[in-house]
Amino acid sequence: MNPNELWQAALADIELQISPANYITWFRNTSITAKNDGEVIIAVPSGFAKEWLENKYHKHILKAIRTLAPEIKEISYIINARKNPLTQNTRVRLITPQQMQKTNLYELPLERIVVNKETGLNSKYTFDSFIVGSSNVIAHAAAQAIIKQPGTLYNPLFIYGGVGLGKTHLLQAIGNEFFQKGKKIRYLSSEHFLNDLVVSMRNKKMDEFKARYRKIDALIIDDIQFIAGKVTTQEEFFHTFNTLYENNKQIILSSDRPPQSIATLEERLRSRFEGGMIADISYPEYEMRLAILQAKCKEKNLNLHLSILQFIAEQIQRNMRELEGALNILLTSKANEPDRQITLEDTKKALRGIVKNSRPLITHKVITAAVSGFYNIKEKEILSKNRRKELAHARQVIMYAMREVIHTSYPLIGKTLGGRDHTTVMHACNKIAEKLKKDEFFREEFEIIKQKILQL
Repeated sequence: MNPNELWQAALADIELQISPANYITWFRNTSITAKNDGEVIIAVPSGFAKEWLENKYHKHILKAIRTLAPEIKEISYIINARKNPLTQNTRVRLITPQQMQKTNLYELPLERIVVNKETGLNSKYTFDSFIVGSSNVIAHAAAQAIIKQPGTLYNPLFIYGGVGLGKTHLLQAIGNEFFQKGKKIRYLSSEHFLNDLVVSMRNKKMDEFKARYRKIDALIIDDIQFIAGKVTTQEEFFHTFNTLYENNKQIILSSDRPPQSIATLEERLRSRFEGGMIADISYPEYEMRLAILQAKCKEKNLNLHLSILQFIAEQIQRNMRELEGALNILLTSKANEPDRQITLEDTKKALRGIVKNSRPLITHKVITAAVSGFYNIKEKEILSKNRRKELAHARQVIMYAMREVIHTSYPLIGKTLGGRDHTTVMHACNKIAEKLKKDEFFREEFEIIKQKILQL
């Protein structure tokens, strides 16, 4: 196999072993640039991707490649920031149907991104364009609350969730709201914070660096999990955090996981992150996905029949960016024939690659069936208001599994299981989590239930 064929085959194996979100985040825009003398060199788009693949996925990569090419003994990584021609900041342009089928929806050209150089904010991200549903209602409510009482009510506000679920939109909406009120804002990713720190240290301009981050009204940092393990960055961020907090300045952070799950994060930072408000954003339910599609169609001036939007909402379930990507594909296909109305058949054909690769979600019905089968209790009894001990336990296991296996929000779990309050769900999840820590027999029991869920 040539290097490209080897890497594509290896990626196919790796994709089956990790979550879709992690696969997209870390393996997109990677390639084998050289293969010789028992070594392959893998090109990655950024320093963060290089570090993550080396530390987190190296064993997966080595195993996948050696299965295909046993002569390979060593793998190294280089940064190659060369841009794909389809990812330039240009407006949608014509591509052929053949290109469309081969193009990853994440690589489709989007509208030009306009960012305020002073704040780092994109004005298109507002609360008006943010669709609220049970998967993000708590995070949205917390965001609205800190607009009214910045620096005092929820400080810091820590929002976590998977890729493409709207964390960045919500963070930037908060920033834009503050900016409209005349507040001094700084929004950036943790990677930019790290790069700024390194450059400032190298050029001996740390006083200017500290002034940039400590003399503002609100600091908003996306993907804060990437500062974990970086001693100097954590040290500087700790002091920045303290200065802002002591002066009642608002701190807003996002991550792909809660603070307690960020490995190698200093305990003093973890403690401060947990000292404010922690809110999650989970996978959007069907109604919310449909509402997002309708809003995006209006924004793009794209007139599609409801059946087409329903089809997309049913097929793409995990990622809101994928929803917009699907619309971009249809928008591009329409550009070839602007007067022709897109049909459902056209949609199925254009999105064939996406739908084919889309993995079906495990639903609450599957989890309920697995738990009721394991405990030999009728589903109707589990979902009833009966508080008998064995029913209450099975109900709590379902809640915990919905939370941990399919990342459902607390309000949606409560709504699904008979309209229970989200605080009841939180209590149930905490109780099961504690039992898993202390009871080895129950841990084995829960693993069996998880296997049943996957089998179903």
